Amino acid sequence: MAARTLPIVRAQPVPKETVDHKIRIAPTSIEIAPGKVIKTTAYNGIVPGPVLRMKEGRPVRIEVTNDSGYANLIHSHGLFIPSEQDGSTEEGSPIIAPGKSLIYSYIPKPTGTRWYHSHAMAMTDLTKSTYSGEFGFLIVEPAAGDPGSYDREVLLAAHHWDGHWVSMQDIKKGPPPDNGLEVMYRAATLSDRMLGHGEPIRVREGERVLFRLLNASGNMGISLALPGHRFKVLALDGNPVPTPASVDVLELDVAERADVIVEMNNPGVWVFGATDDGDRNMGMGVVVEYANRSGEPVWSAPANTKWDYTIFGEPPLPIPDPDETISLLFQKIAGGRGGYNRWTINGKSWPDTNPLFAVTKGKRYRLLLNNNSGDDHPVHLHRHSFEITKIGDKPTSGVIKDTLNMPRFSTAEVDFVADDPGPTLFHCHHQDHMDEGFAGLIVYA
Repeated sequence: MAARTLPIVRAQPVPKETVDHKIRIAPTSIEIAPGKVIKTTAYNGIVPGPVLRMKEGRPVRIEVTNDSGYANLIHSHGLFIPSEQDGSTEEGSPIIAPGKSLIYSYIPKPTGTRWYHSHAMAMTDLTKSTYSGEFGFLIVEPAAGDPGSYDREVLLAAHHWDGHWVSMQDIKKGPPPDNGLEVMYRAATLSDRMLGHGEPIRVREGERVLFRLLNASGNMGISLALPGHRFKVLALDGNPVPTPASVDVLELDVAERADVIVEMNNPGVWVFGATDDGDRNMGMGVVVEYANRSGEPVWSAPANTKWDYTIFGEPPLPIPDPDETISLLFQKIAGGRGGYNRWTINGKSWPDTNPLFAVTKGKRYRLLLNNNSGDDHPVHLHRHSFEITKIGDKPTSGVIKDTLNMPRFSTAEVDFVADDPGPTLFHCHHQDHMDEGFAGLIVYA
C-alpha cells in the first residue's frame, strides 16, 4: 500500500504560557473485560480521552505532547478553525515528531458535540491513528450557558478493537477478485468496557437523559437500540435539527454524532447496544439499570427500519441557487486476493486529488455525491458544515452536518458556503479508505 504523500511541516517549540488543556499521547493498556487487555495508544492514559469542554468564542490553548512513538497530530473535528490549527497535515498543520510538543490555539466554534482524534496515517498498521484509543469528546458550550431541558448527560463513544486484515476472497471462497483485504475485529465497546463488564448506567424512572453518542471506530458503522425506549434526536454532528424526531434505532457511521433525549419511563434492566448480533456479542453495548431493579439485562431486537436523515429536516425551503455545482464520483479499484483496495474520487486517488477543486470565499457550492461502490462511505468536510439538500431522489433542507454516510450505491446532494479560507480536506472517514486514496484537498482561489 503506497503511503499518502504529506507536506513536510515541523512542530514549533511550546512557548511558556498558560494552557487550558494538556494532552499526552502515549502507549497504554486498557482492560475492557476481565482478562481482555488491549495494548493501544491513548490520550492521558484513558479511553476515551478526557472530555474537552470549551466556551464558544473564548480562546483556548491545548498543549499536546507526543509520546506515541510515531509522528502524530490531533484533529479537532467539526470546528471552524484555521487550517494550520486543524490537525490535518494535508492542510499544512504541523506534524508532531515523537517526543515533541506543540500548542493548538484557536477560538472554538460552533457550539455542539464535536470530538478530537488522531489524523495520522495508519496504512497497514491496525494499532495506529483511529484504530487506536486516540479519541475523545470535545464539547463547545454556548458562551451564555444553556443547561437544556434534561436531568443529566451521558457521553458514549463506540469503538472496535483487536483488528486484523482478512482476505475477502478467502471468506467468499474464491473468485471473482472483486475486493481486497478488509479489516475485521474481535472486540467492541460502547464506553470504556465491553457489554456486561463495566458499571451500568444507573437511572431513575421519570428522568430525561441526554445521551451524546459518537462513533469513534476506525472503519465500522454502528446501529444502536435501547429496548422499550425511543431516542428523540435533537442534534446531528452537534448541530440542532429543525425537526426533532423520535426513532427506535440510531445509525452512526464513523465520525458521526447524535445528541438524543431518552425518557426513562420503562423500569427494568436493559441492554443499550448494537442491533447487529455480531457487534453486540463482541461487546458493543452498555447496561441501563433503573433504581430498585435487578436481574439479567434484557435485549430485544427492534423492527427493521431504514435510517433516513430527511425525517429530521423540514420540507424543502427556497434556498439560494449554488454558484457552482460539482460532481464527485466515488469508486473502488479492487486489490484482489491479498492486496489492498484503492479508492478514487472522479477517477483519481490522493495525492492526485490535490487539489480536488477550487472555491471562492463567500460562494455557495452544491456537491453531487455518487457512491458507485459496494462499500459505505462516511464523507467528512473539514472546517466547514454542509446542508443536506437531497438524499437519493428525496429533497430536504435544514439538516446541517460535517459527516454524511453514503450507503453502497447511493447518491446525495449537499450545499456548503466557502466561508473559512484555507486548504480544506474532504475524505472518507473510514481509515483504510482514506489511507488507500479516498481524500482530496479543496483550495481557495
